[in-house]
Amino acid sequence: MSDPSNAPDPESDLETDAAPAVETGPSEHPELADKSLRILEALLFASAEPLSVAELAPQLGEGVDVEALLLRLAEDYRPRGVNLVRRADKWAFRTAEDLGYLLRREQTDNKPLSRAALETLAIIAYHQPATRAEVEEVRGVATGKGTLDLLMEAGWIRMRGRRRTPGRPVTYGTTEAFLDHFSLESLADLPGLEELKGAGLLSNRLPPNMQIPLPFDGPLREDEDPLDPDDTEGQDEPGEE
Repeated sequence: MSDPSNAPDPESDLETDAAPAVETGPSEHPELADKSLRILEALLFASAEPLSVAELAPQLGEGVDVEALLLRLAEDYRPRGVNLVRRADKWAFRTAEDLGYLLRREQTDNKPLSRAALETLAIIAYHQPATRAEVEEVRGVATGKGTLDLLMEAGWIRMRGRRRTPGRPVTYGTTEAFLDHFSLESLADLPGLEELKGAGLLSNRLPPNMQIPLPFDGPLREDEDPLDPDDTEGQDEPGEE
């Protein structure tokens, strides 16, 4: 004879069957993440310019971790012929570095930068924010305004603000296009002292205490004022012509 105490409790079974299903978050729905990845992929492929998280987020809805998805997409593309790369705070698809030579074409209409332009660009990159007078001090020679105009026309430098000194000279810094052209994620990826020596760009007989300056690419510093409303790329700087 069976023991009634061991018999199943019908009410208990009913409670088990009626237990509400636990809701899962977006991270537990791989199909949602896959759709978001596809949307990101499409947006980045269709854009002619790098896109930031703030520009991508509205297309994906609330609660989506865009940064995490971008990192996952970058990892997916790492072994491919096209890579997803970060440029400052923006993202873009670019040809894998080891395959870049396949896409290089001879362009007769583009002239290489002059030595003066290259030196000016390098000084601004490492010393930014820098004024024209500060660039000249490092170079040891005068820097023509046409050199700065050429670099701004190329989209590699920009006017940041005005130094809080007599004459209020314009300060210059590099752009996102500069990072993109030279395949740099940030200014922290600029070559260091040993790398520059190894490339033959610096003498091996430098002072032992010489250091490469740390560039500043944030908002205006305490010694900078915003640009004047009438500042344009083609205008002369007061006291500098």
